[in-house]
Amino acid sequence: MTGSYDPGLIPLYTTQFSTNVELLLQQKGSKLRGRVREGMHVGKMASPINQIGTLALKAPAGRFAPLGHQDAAYDRRWVFPQEGELPQLVDSFDELQTVVDPKSGLVETAVNAVGRAWDDTLISASTGTATLGQDASSLTTESFDTSKFQIASTFGSASASGLTVAKIIETKRVFEKYHNDLEMDRPTLVIGSQQHSDLLNQVQVVSTEFNERPVMVDGVVRQFLGFDIVISERLPQTTVGSVRGVLAFVKTGMYLGVWKDMTNRIAIREDLSGTPWQILTSTMYGATRTQPGKVQQILCADTSGADINP
Repeated sequence: MTGSYDPGLIPLYTTQFSTNVELLLQQKGSKLRGRVREGMHVGKMASPINQIGTLALKAPAGRFAPLGHQDAAYDRRWVFPQEGELPQLVDSFDELQTVVDPKSGLVETAVNAVGRAWDDTLISASTGTATLGQDASSLTTESFDTSKFQIASTFGSASASGLTVAKIIETKRVFEKYHNDLEMDRPTLVIGSQQHSDLLNQVQVVSTEFNERPVMVDGVVRQFLGFDIVISERLPQTTVGSVRGVLAFVKTGMYLGVWKDMTNRIAIREDLSGTPWQILTSTMYGATRTQPGKVQQILCADTSGADINP
């Protein structure tokens, strides 16, 4: 007897679906929180740090001469809060028609979204306009100084190049030039996947002949030249399709202010038809660059294609 089976001929056949829930590919949480200075705040704006300018030692005016005095310059950095929330609904009637409970997966994806928002704010503030002033009535702004704290895409080469050892060495030199204590204030280098590939293709990075100890763990470059290395696909392209801005900072160079840490509330909405479950994720936060000289941007040739977010 020839032919194919027709499922319709056997009424006992069933269709089975998985009870597993899998998140689509995405950056899971924040990669930068914990690598920057942070604090809790209230109010419409907050000053996370008070800054005192430098002074110079001078010789005495003369024997028994009247003492003069020097006044240090005082300043403050300011951070402003931004709100973020992510409400989700799970219909109770839908739950009755499925063996899958999606609530835990929905909470997880909301947590990931908040972490990415924190990272995006820190990355934006690193080279964005900072606000400073002694009080709210005397605020001024500070732009990121690309002439001092941006490594050109052509540094060490005749044309635009990717992330090279020479660029990392120059970044470290600039940190030292501006008196950063890199032993006490460890620097972080945030790179994209293309820049990680650039490093893996350089013998000075992957060979133990050039390093006191291995810099790779399971094929991933974790540290190099005193930098902790973080791979993130959220760095901006300064020239779309060709140049990406890699970020380098010491821990005290970036600040994350938190007015409200992430909260997740799951409750039944009795005011809506079907009394669905509501998952409400919310936070309030802000970020700023704390000082010139503590944050740098390294321009790198990057033709890896359009950014993929989240």
